[in-house]
Amino acid sequence: MAYDEDMADRVREVVYGLSGLHEKKMFGGLAWMLDGNMAVAMGGGGDLLIRVGRDGYEAALAEPGAVEAVMGTRVMRGWVEVPKSACEDPAELAAWVGRGVAYARSLDPK
Repeated sequence: MAYDEDMADRVREVVYGLSGLHEKKMFGGLAWMLDGNMAVAMGGGGDLLIRVGRDGYEAALAEPGAVEAVMGTRVMRGWVEVPKSACEDPAELAAWVGRGVAYARSLDPK
């Protein structure tokens, strides 16, 4: 697989049992959707993209390890990239994934 299976399994453990959850392969990685809204995505190296929304963007960037998410040349405001190394501790991973889940839950279902 093009993505980090171990990290994918760790994210699955965090989101397991959430209502409206759907895992989708996208762009060589994985995305976790809640009621049709993307909450978390993972690229090939196991780094995570966390959807935090525009209101939570600056606070998320202030957290250790978080950087601007960039697609091509475009900064994706409302998303942060969190390296796999910043999520080694299960509590840290759960906190980051929880941010994405909370934001996705704040949106109307699609």
